[in-house]
Amino acid sequence: MNKSYCAFVFFMVLFSATVQAQQAKEIRRFQLKEVKQGVAVDAVHFYVINNSSITKHTKTDGKQVAYWKDTTGIFKHLNSGIIIGNKLYCANSNYPDKPMASSIEIFDAATLNHIDTHSFGLFPGSATWIDFHQGHWWVAFANYSDKNMDSGRDNRWTTLVKFTAQWQQVESWAFPQEVLTSFAPKSTSGGAWGKDGLLYCTGHDKPEMYVLQLPKRGPTLRYLKTIPTISEGQAFAFDQSAKNAVIFYGITRNDNYVVVSKIE
Repeated sequence: MNKSYCAFVFFMVLFSATVQAQQAKEIRRFQLKEVKQGVAVDAVHFYVINNSSITKHTKTDGKQVAYWKDTTGIFKHLNSGIIIGNKLYCANSNYPDKPMASSIEIFDAATLNHIDTHSFGLFPGSATWIDFHQGHWWVAFANYSDKNMDSGRDNRWTTLVKFTAQWQQVESWAFPQEVLTSFAPKSTSGGAWGKDGLLYCTGHDKPEMYVLQLPKRGPTLRYLKTIPTISEGQAFAFDQSAKNAVIFYGITRNDNYVVVSKIE
């Protein structure tokens, strides 16, 4: 066995150990009537986001305390959400219709009444998740490598876009090939900035979370590692009220669970 091969094996073992060094440990779960797209969370409640409905639940026992359902036929694919102050911001798209069009829909977090909107209109991608970090909005626009492909753009066209607080586009980045391969044929369905300044994102259905960072140069996000999870892709939310631990809420859509996990 030559030295170069031994060095390669050693590197791969070391790389694998580093990638798998963290994992998500389940704390508890709530089975609800419908859990299909994602979840948002604040200090007291979590919010289950489905295509055209939202339910609000207590974190202690999962009891439903508020409900909203679209009666207009306008909302076809609410994807994810984030609580900022007393508002719930949801990424919304016309998926699977084409050409792709997206918006941010805003709800009163207390009542779930719809109170505002911001439209991207026709955009080269479908808005799947939103976050607010360091004074800017961050929105992921998904593209797909299957029948939902639009205008010949496969999932390599998936883009993270940075906007000012007034929604002026500042910068954008491509996703690295490592995660695009894991996403395939779908795209990113969830994402959020961590307290450590790193970007965490999920795909459509794999029980994995991908850790990324902005590049020091170039147009592509840098892949750092993969964290195995219990929740299966889709939109997740970090519990910012957990001060001494990294807690996040995710979902398993096939059996309608909201899963609370701790990254260790």
